[in-house]
Amino acid sequence: MAETGAVFGGEHSGHFYFRDFWRADSGMLAALHAISALGEVSTSLSKLLKPYSRYISSGEINSQVADAQSSMAEIEAKFGATAGIELDHLDGLTVNGDTWWFNVRASNTEPLLRLNVEAKTQARMEKIRDEVLATIRG
Repeated sequence: MAETGAVFGGEHSGHFYFRDFWRADSGMLAALHAISALGEVSTSLSKLLKPYSRYISSGEINSQVADAQSSMAEIEAKFGATAGIELDHLDGLTVNGDTWWFNVRASNTEPLLRLNVEAKTQARMEKIRDEVLATIRG
């Protein structure tokens, strides 16, 4: 946010960051903004958010693992060998495809891998989700 001057940033885990709130995480401030936006229109929250929902999301899926790093290495070996795939290690492992992406990262507090998948279609999201979960869970 500091590099780009972003007004707002969010994570799938439910953290919301605001530039004008010292770039700090505030669920309360996010809720107040949502309530304020709802007060200005006569529609439901789901309709208000629809233009911003460009992708189908799995939500965060947790899997208990004995060795998070070896599980992530196995996922990287499986998906990284595919043509057209981009890998990023900024926060765990992010794998980018043409119309989908996923991130898997180790929990800082529990023996879990946390998976988030997004894709243009429900079917594609479910296919990627199921492939990654099969690799994680054996």
